Amino acid sequence: MAETVTPSSTSGTTTAELLESLDPLLREWLPRQRWFAGKGRPVTGFDLVAATELLPPEGRLGLYHVLLRVHQPPVPGAPAQPGDCYQLLIGVREALPPRLAPALIGHVVDGPLDGRTVYDALYDPRPAEVLLEALRTGARVGALRFERDPAHEIREQLVARLMTAEQSNSSVVYGDTFILKLLRRVTAGVNPDLELPLALAREGCARVPAPVAWLRADLDTEPYVLAVLQPFMNGASDGWDLALRELAKGEDFTREARALGRATAEVHTALARALPTVTLGHAQLELLAGGMSERLTAAVQAVPALLPYETGLRSAFEALADLAREGQTWTAQRVHGDLHLGQCLRSPGGDWSLIDFEGEPSRPLAERRMPQPAVRDIAGMLRSFDYAAHSAKTPAPDWAHACRAAYCTGYAEVTGRDPRTDPVMLRAYETDKAIYEVVYEARHRPEWLSVPMSAVRRLATPDLS
Repeated sequence: MAETVTPSSTSGTTTAELLESLDPLLREWLPRQRWFAGKGRPVTGFDLVAATELLPPEGRLGLYHVLLRVHQPPVPGAPAQPGDCYQLLIGVREALPPRLAPALIGHVVDGPLDGRTVYDALYDPRPAEVLLEALRTGARVGALRFERDPAHEIREQLVARLMTAEQSNSSVVYGDTFILKLLRRVTAGVNPDLELPLALAREGCARVPAPVAWLRADLDTEPYVLAVLQPFMNGASDGWDLALRELAKGEDFTREARALGRATAEVHTALARALPTVTLGHAQLELLAGGMSERLTAAVQAVPALLPYETGLRSAFEALADLAREGQTWTAQRVHGDLHLGQCLRSPGGDWSLIDFEGEPSRPLAERRMPQPAVRDIAGMLRSFDYAAHSAKTPAPDWAHACRAAYCTGYAEVTGRDPRTDPVMLRAYETDKAIYEVVYEARHRPEWLSVPMSAVRRLATPDLS
């Protein structure tokens, strides 16, 4: 393995030459990727943050690890922000075999890679296995640091396969033993997707797979967390898929919902032991309610269908601000931050686990790491039951109501406190989430807009929520 390519040094190819070769291809390819966050706006330029040569391109197979900052016009009405930084694994071959056709980035026509074909290397088992071997040996390659927990063994020569399900990152499974989550949009600082599972592992919480190894880059003054390797739960069922299957068969899901409530409570309890908790007073709660209200204002402007419900929706946030002014406080702790059925796995034996602690990728990293009321996670899961019920061919609101109740009951069995006894905070967070969903669906999947709008109509009327 070669050293990092930097603007001041070369390893056969300078960063300027590499970026010049890839620029026209990446402008076309990046916006088509599921994990690219800047859809709808043209790519106007790139800054190469770092490029590390993992396999020299002169051979039959070359491999670059690239961190690339992407420049786009700002979102109308939003303050200018630095471009998002993306992590790419770029393979280099003379030509792609048919099995790698979906991975094609393009054919280079000038520069040091002239005549070669470049592609997303995670589709290719050999480059993916290079990453696992680097993690197994604790390699250091330029700014890249492949680190591991010595308590876990990583066997050699595990065959890699890319998971093709749509997601905001990329995941590679090695044999039936490990899964590597490679973050696509990366930010400098401590990433909760590694921080929280490590903290839970120290607490002995078995509800979250413990990190086995991880990849980070030491750049600037803070590290970038780039990937996390965890045990692969072979045969586990995704909570969203499982719920939809049971719903389609007309099967009761309350037993699973109750067990999932217990699992969520166990994770919350362990996080409260492992990391500091804080008390949210008047000032913090007014900021919280104010932020929700501001998001509603922006959402109404973006999606006029919300306008008839604006007053009712805003009352959820005003009720929270009123309690804050009366002196009520809430305990805040570290939480999952983006909890829904798709972030939960049920083992063949029936045990539930929680995964993907990155939080909402669109939120700033500092915000995702802030202590928050645990009810935020609960509201996200309640919305997920509702989403499943209303995305079915025949909407099933009674199914959702039963699952929501069972989930809260299971949560209370562990913590001794039923989330439904905190109706103002619960409604505020569920309303905020539904508003987010409306904007997302209006922009990306307008045919799904009726799903969150059904929740908007319910949440805008407090006595029906």
